[in-house]
Amino acid sequence: MLKQRTSVQDTRAQFAWDIPARYNIGVDICDKHAATAPERTAIIDVAADGKVTEHSFGSLRDLSNQLAHVLSETAETGDRIAVLLPQCMETVVAHVAIAKMGCISLPLFTLFGPEALLHRLRDSNSSVVITNTHGAAVLAGLSAQLPSFRRLLCIDGAQPNADCFHAACAAQPTTFAPVDTAADDPAILIYTSGTTGAPKGALHAHRVLLGHLPGVEMSHDFFPQEGDKIWTPADWAWIGGLLDVLMPALHHGVPVVACRFRKFTAKAAFDLIRTHGLRNAFLPPTALKLMRLETPDTPIPMRSVASGGEPLGTELITWGQQVFGT
Repeated sequence: MLKQRTSVQDTRAQFAWDIPARYNIGVDICDKHAATAPERTAIIDVAADGKVTEHSFGSLRDLSNQLAHVLSETAETGDRIAVLLPQCMETVVAHVAIAKMGCISLPLFTLFGPEALLHRLRDSNSSVVITNTHGAAVLAGLSAQLPSFRRLLCIDGAQPNADCFHAACAAQPTTFAPVDTAADDPAILIYTSGTTGAPKGALHAHRVLLGHLPGVEMSHDFFPQEGDKIWTPADWAWIGGLLDVLMPALHHGVPVVACRFRKFTAKAAFDLIRTHGLRNAFLPPTALKLMRLETPDTPIPMRSVASGGEPLGTELITWGQQVFGT
């Protein structure tokens, strides 16, 4: 959307929004690429044990279509479907499927306790939750308090209170006709942190992704450029991970590294950047401060590093420029 001009001033002056009347996030970040370049890498999934699995836009389309059929057995257009998962391929599949169904995704942080989950699930009237073994265990005692809840899917296999995500999907066709949504139709429900009163749901339309694009493109020096590959330690349950990294990158067809550290450390972050040749990252100030404490002996060149959420300070910015060369 952002077009580079001769100067920042010209770029800003000549910028114009281009929001189509009909628009669907799931089609935009998945199906449009799968239609023309199905083998193109979408997600590079790095497990906690270091195992790497690459997923193409074609596989993302097929699995999200299968999941859409599974979810359609329980949910219908406009229903809220919660995603309680860390950074992984299934998280992307869930958001794409939910969007293509015309439903509303509710991203949930995996470290939420029972009270936080209960409030959000009950307040949103969510009908389905997609999670893992840990999430299924936390949710086991909550279903009786959730009148709208109808089904739990677990990506780690069947649980006493959950169906197996992958087995359910495997039984479905890989084709699905996405709902023809308007750009103003609701797509994502994200709750506030609850610093003043109970957390409140902020409902975002499909166009929210288009609204985020210029800021992402500018902060990453006119993203994307040839060879870009991006990662963030920010959880995809938050706007910083979901709408400032994952979805904008997939919109542009840029590979996203999904990595779930057992515990974030500076060494693990630097090793990941080196190992996967990352060119771009969104690093929250907390991560940058930890990384600064273990500055590597030699710089690690990156094309762009963005941050946000709180002031960085001149010293941290200068350090980042020296270490990453951005």
